[in-house]
Amino acid sequence: MAFFKIKGVIPPMITPFKENDEVDYEKHVANVEKWNEYDLTGYLVLGSNSETVYLNEVEKLKLIELTVKHRKEGRLIIVGTGMESTMETIRLTNKAADLGADCALIVTPFYYGGKMNDEALINYYTEVADNSKIPILIYNVTKFTHINISPKAVGVLARHPNIIGMKDSSGSIPQLVDFKKAIGCEEFNLMVGTASAWFPALTLGIEASVMALANCCPQECIDIQKKFDNGDVENSRELYERVFTVNSAVTGTFGIAGLKYACTMLGFNGGYVRKPLLQLKEDEKVKLKDVMSNILP
Repeated sequence: MAFFKIKGVIPPMITPFKENDEVDYEKHVANVEKWNEYDLTGYLVLGSNSETVYLNEVEKLKLIELTVKHRKEGRLIIVGTGMESTMETIRLTNKAADLGADCALIVTPFYYGGKMNDEALINYYTEVADNSKIPILIYNVTKFTHINISPKAVGVLARHPNIIGMKDSSGSIPQLVDFKKAIGCEEFNLMVGTASAWFPALTLGIEASVMALANCCPQECIDIQKKFDNGDVENSRELYERVFTVNSAVTGTFGIAGLKYACTMLGFNGGYVRKPLLQLKEDEKVKLKDVMSNILP
């Protein structure tokens, strides 16, 4: 597979649900069309913020199909296709490829976490990459999986011709430095996976991000990078610091329900979360509105 460079901001798209727990595909399409108005690099379908673990395969494939159909021309489509078994991951990845996905983001298997050592993870990603129709990226999201892939393992996997990058959502800048050293080449897309690490990552030469905040504040996320690239480092840092508390609220304090409420407040279609996740309570909405007040139009 040919390597391609990924640069810019990519939202891990929320999945709007109806009150009856069904996927609201119309609102999903409306979100894609609204995101098309921003200078985003592409879209991640079926990320952690998409409530992917609550979606069945029919719903997943429909969301991929609609995103591919309604994206702005030239936008990259990354699809989260990681499953617990190697076989199922390969199967879903190739179904996504057949629907027009450009590459797949593969989360570390985690259920039998005690056995997911370097050897197991290297074997897993190698076999998936060997059998995938599209390039794959490693997805390290310790917050949810409690698995932290080692820089050593990433260094080995970075040499595979069909493993073109990694999304690190750990938020650890020291570890990001270690990953960068272990990879040791430009032909690998090391991407940051949280807005809380976006500005520090830019100073390390990281050029792409997939972050929850880009769902509701795409322009701010884009502008942090544009200002930095244009040499306006001070204003880049100031903007980063301004949205930092918002990111902490929507990715930590209030979770996906908070992210969706923030999206609704800022003109996107948040919709409901899928059970067993709980909707925001009224007092939580008040608190989140207060946090958002510094970026609301």
